[in-house]
Amino acid sequence: MANISGIAKLAGVSVSTVSRVLNNHKYVSDDKREAVLKVIEEMNYTPNKNAIDLIRGETKTVGVILPYNNNPAFDQMLNGILNKASENDFSVTVLPSEYNKNKEIGYLQKLKSKLFDGIIIASRASDWETIIPYSNYGSIVSCEYTHNTEIGCSYSDRYSSYLDTFQLLKNRGHFAVAFTTARLESNSTNQMIDAYNEVFGELPTYYHISDCQCLDDGWEAAKKFLQSPERPTAIYANGDEVAGGIYLYATSQQVNIPADLAIIGQENQPTGSVLGITTIDHQLTKVGEEAFNLVLNKSREKIKVPYSIIERESV
Repeated sequence: MANISGIAKLAGVSVSTVSRVLNNHKYVSDDKREAVLKVIEEMNYTPNKNAIDLIRGETKTVGVILPYNNNPAFDQMLNGILNKASENDFSVTVLPSEYNKNKEIGYLQKLKSKLFDGIIIASRASDWETIIPYSNYGSIVSCEYTHNTEIGCSYSDRYSSYLDTFQLLKNRGHFAVAFTTARLESNSTNQMIDAYNEVFGELPTYYHISDCQCLDDGWEAAKKFLQSPERPTAIYANGDEVAGGIYLYATSQQVNIPADLAIIGQENQPTGSVLGITTIDHQLTKVGEEAFNLVLNKSREKIKVPYSIIERESV
């Protein structure tokens, strides 16, 4: 079987010269490069990618830890990462975690084993104290804000966006406001509850439903909200698909949107656009793009991506 040592011997050059040719190094004379390439062709040699990665000191591969691969919000983030990866000739490996801490640590071990140049964490279950030591082995970038100096992050200021959204509803005369979230135990859920309390006062338990991910979840959430002790006049959904389910259930019950019920979604997704639902766009594609740039530049910067409120007919 052909190997670098054999190629070097047949071409009459050193092993390091063969390595430089395989890595497209510019400091190789034309005659030596030609001799090496001729032997490679004659021996039908295919270089071992892992060996070349070790020589080069990089894999040109980025891992992306994300909980689900069928969630519109994470799809937007991943799309941004893929855009920039393609521009820079990088490969992307998707690492679905389902918020399983053991899976997350297993993926970080791959960074330690030099299988990735860096890892982007779209969302996590593990605490930062567990994650940070792995930053010694490659770039780790978060898609949520973290004050840790060892970790770069690309993020949208979600707390401010939640405050602005609740304040918008209050300014429109809504005081009975309900909302949905994806996970009960998460930073974004805690921030949304804090923002609600700041704008409206203490949150009634029947105005918050968690574990909402899709259209069907929105339908079921709307059914519960509209049967609550004090029916809400506005609902803020954690995604436009969830908002779409709320919209469809409400209209099936002859609830007029927005006269009887105002609805706001998130992330400017097609469902919201088709149904005319007001949305909070956290520009997740841009968050993904900036996250990749941080890995590429081995940067630990904190990059804040601005959000915007897109008003439509549902408020």
